[in-house]
Order: sequence, then structure tokens, then C-alpha cells
Amino acid sequence: MNSVLVASNRGPVSFTVSDDGVLTMKRGGGGLVSGLSGVGKDLGVLWVCAALSDDDRSAVRQAPGGRLDHAGYDTGALRMLDIPAATFHRAYNAVANSTLWFVNHLLYDIPNTPSFGSRFQREWESYRDYNGAFALALAEEAAHEARVMVQDYHLTLTPAMLRAERPDLRIAHFSHTPWAPPEYFSLLPDEVAREVLEGILAADHAGFLTARWAQAFMDCCRALLGADVDGAARTVTHEGRTTRVGVHALGVDGEALRRRAGEPDVESHMSALREQVGDRRLIVRIDRTELSKNIVRGLLSYREFLAAHPEWHGRVVHLAFAYPSRHDLPEYREYTASVQRCAQEIEHEYATEDWDPLILNVDDDYPRSLAAYRLADVLLVNPIRDGMNLVAKEGPVLSPRAALVLSREAGAAAELGEHALLVNPYDVCGTADALHRALVMPDDERARRRELLAAAATALPPQRWLAEQLDALNYDLG
Repeated sequence: MNSVLVASNRGPVSFTVSDDGVLTMKRGGGGLVSGLSGVGKDLGVLWVCAALSDDDRSAVRQAPGGRLDHAGYDTGALRMLDIPAATFHRAYNAVANSTLWFVNHLLYDIPNTPSFGSRFQREWESYRDYNGAFALALAEEAAHEARVMVQDYHLTLTPAMLRAERPDLRIAHFSHTPWAPPEYFSLLPDEVAREVLEGILAADHAGFLTARWAQAFMDCCRALLGADVDGAARTVTHEGRTTRVGVHALGVDGEALRRRAGEPDVESHMSALREQVGDRRLIVRIDRTELSKNIVRGLLSYREFLAAHPEWHGRVVHLAFAYPSRHDLPEYREYTASVQRCAQEIEHEYATEDWDPLILNVDDDYPRSLAAYRLADVLLVNPIRDGMNLVAKEGPVLSPRAALVLSREAGAAAELGEHALLVNPYDVCGTADALHRALVMPDDERARRRELLAAAATALPPQRWLAEQLDALNYDLG
């Protein structure tokens, strides 16, 4: 039995099966993985996650009770759930990514979507079943009065389901996304909106990346549930139970990031990029091709910049890494095509024999991204809406001279906005002007801003971020 457990849709490893049937394990990445790698050893954390593919399911079925560590894999304590593929697809794609993600990022084309009919009711049942599988596994694995940290919009119902099974547990839920204001959150069917809010309120502690998202959640609880909200104390009381609401602004591990960025594969990519770009100034963006990341308007802003400032022709290159995301959803396939069309139009309009104004790369390559950070003169981060955005934090840590052009709608703006050039993500001309101001920024101002950005970005690295939430559960016990 385990005293500290973490539950998330995606786990720290994934599997592939070769043609000869051999399973190969690949280690995952991201802030949560980084945080657990340090804290987990000391606290004996058990991670519960879902099998995301048929190859993952093959590995789970060969592991006793789904415990990959008991099957000989070097994963740390890890239980992977073999949720039926059809149930997983409906819960993950139809509800989590096509509904809850869209609501909290304000992405709907309101005249046409959403439309919640009988098909959505079936999909919601799958989402319930998916959350129920996590709750059951956590209930089985948790020691008496264990602390359980449930992660993100995939698992909003799990705290309430787990509370019903194991009222002795201390439960936290953390939202890595923004939270919608009540008037937008209420697009959800009334019973679904209530179920999501009450699911999270069954936790002792509900965490968010910024005060803005925490306030939006509390506003929804007041407006849609009639809950008693104390904004100053950040508590929500509903049906006799009080949940504390916390703000934990996930940062980056600067030391580990710099160490990784100094490895030979990154140095090799830096040499290749320098050869490709020459001595030109470099505007960098690094994103998944995700609707909320606002890549098309970013490209249009660069196009406006080139139109307004012909003196920069031949002297600047925009390096745009736009890695594929959620291509099983039609909206994402269409958006990727729009990104590619816009890039082609810029190339057609401005490219010359000896100048390529835009380099668009859609292949996910982490070492190359680190190399781009180190070479950047300007980092463009302009999401429509973002829970935090770690790109905005990683870039200033690695680049000795990058100026940050940052959307005011990114969660990171709460910490970094004072030292960045803040933009309205819908204002293409305003963003174009910010790109120009970033390029012509004096060196001393550039250095001062970058130093302050890097300090803010590393203020709460993943290990401390995780420990802070565990401490919050201890505090709640008092």
C-alpha cells in the first residue's frame, strides 16, 4: 500500500511492440515526470495512469495487476490501467479534448458548436467509466489516510468517486488548463457542469496555475452550484464540505534544463541551425499545433512585420516549430493545414534566392528545440489562452539574449508579464509591432529583462511544485 499517489491520464512511460513481438519502453517527459523523478524516490510515490495505445495495453496485460514495476520495468512504482479502447477514445477524445478542453480554452465556434445530443450522453457515460477506473485503482492501492494527487481535466470526476470509496484519504486535484468563467462554462449541460464542479470539490485541495484560473473556478462554483465562496481565504463550501483552493505556478528546473541543453546532440543542432540561418536575427516559436496556441495569427503577425519593416528583409528569420497534436480530431487536422498554408504564403511573398524568411518544422525534436532556445533573439508565445505555457519559461532560462513577446492570455503572464512585451493575441498588428520592438531592444535592457524572466521562471521548479501541494494537504489536516 502506498502513502502518496499521483493519477494522470498520461504516465511516465509508453511502449512499442516490434514486428517480432518485443516490447520496448520509452521514458516520457514534461514537468510532472521531472518533478516525480526527484520527489518520488523519497516519498515512495505510486503513479496511476492509463494505457494510451494497444502496445501499452500489451505491456499492462503482461504485468501482474497492471504494476509495471512488478513486471521488471525500471519505472518506479507504476500502475497502468487497461481501459477498453472504445471507452478510452470516447472519454479522452470526445469529452476531455473535444469538450472540456474547448470550454476552458474558450475555443468553440459558438454559432455552430457545441451541440449536446444523445451521442454526447453516451460519451459522457464513457468519461464516467474512465474516471471510475482510476478511482477504483487508487482506492485499491492507497494506504490508510494516504495523500492522492489527481491531475487535470481528464479526471475531474475521480475525486468524488474516490471519496465515496475511501473517505479516509486526503485528495488533491490540480488543473493544468485555464478555467472558464461561469457564462462560458455554463455552455455545458447543467448536469455535466454540476458533476464536474462537484467532482473537484470532493477533493480537500483544488490547485490551479494562476490566481485568475482559481478565481474563475470559484466563480463557477458560486454561480452554478450556489456554493459559499470565500475569495480572500480561497475556500469553497458546498453541501457541508469545504475545499481549499490553491495557486501553484509551475516553473522549470533551470539547472537540469541548462545541463540538458549543453549535451552534444543539442550542440550539433545549434551548428546546423547557425549554418542554415547565418548571422541573421532569429525569432523563435515552439508549440504543439494546438488550436489554443494561436500559431496562424503568429505567422500573420510576422507577415505584417515584414510588410511594415522592409529594412529587416534578409536580416531576420522566423523559426517556427509546430509539432503535430491530436490529429485524430478533424479540427486539429484542419488547423495544421491552415498553419502550413500561411507559411507557404509568406515564403511565396518574401523569399529570395539567398533568404528564407520562415523555417516551419513539424517534426517533434526536443534537442533541436533546446538549440533554438539558445539561439533565439526573440521568443514569440502568443496563445489565445493557456494554463501556464512552459515555453515562455524555458526560453529565457536558455537564451542569453532573447526578448519575450508574450500573450496576456497565457497563465505565465501573471509572473513574466512585467519583464516581457505583452500582447493581445488577437491583435495581429500589435503583435507585429511587439516583434519589431523586441528586435531593436537595446542590449542592456534585453539583458536585464532576460535575467528577471529567468529568475521568475525558475521560482517554483517541478519538484518544489509537487512538494508544495503535498504540504497543502498536510496543512488542510490542521
